[in-house]
Amino acid sequence: MISWFSAKDAKNFGMQLAEYVVAEMPTEVAARKDKTLRKRIKTLQQLEQKIHNFKLENSLNIYKKAQFGNIFKWHLLEQGYDKEVVEELTNIVMKEISK
Repeated sequence: MISWFSAKDAKNFGMQLAEYVVAEMPTEVAARKDKTLRKRIKTLQQLEQKIHNFKLENSLNIYKKAQFGNIFKWHLLEQGYDKEVVEELTNIVMKEISK
């Protein structure tokens, strides 16, 4: 039962994924959807692959998924990303982690 609430790995992964977004898609790239489409697509594909690999090794219940999403979202907001962009990215990664 205690392991059900142990979300340390999910939180760490959420932070790592957010840091990856910060490194690969700075705020100015994330905000401009026109000229940076290829960069955004490449980054999103990499996010999906990282999530897939994480899920192969980790079992995530609803609590752990929520912790993952919360860390991911708030780290991007703290880094100065536009709220709409953060919502879009968070929705994408949450859908992917829930597959």
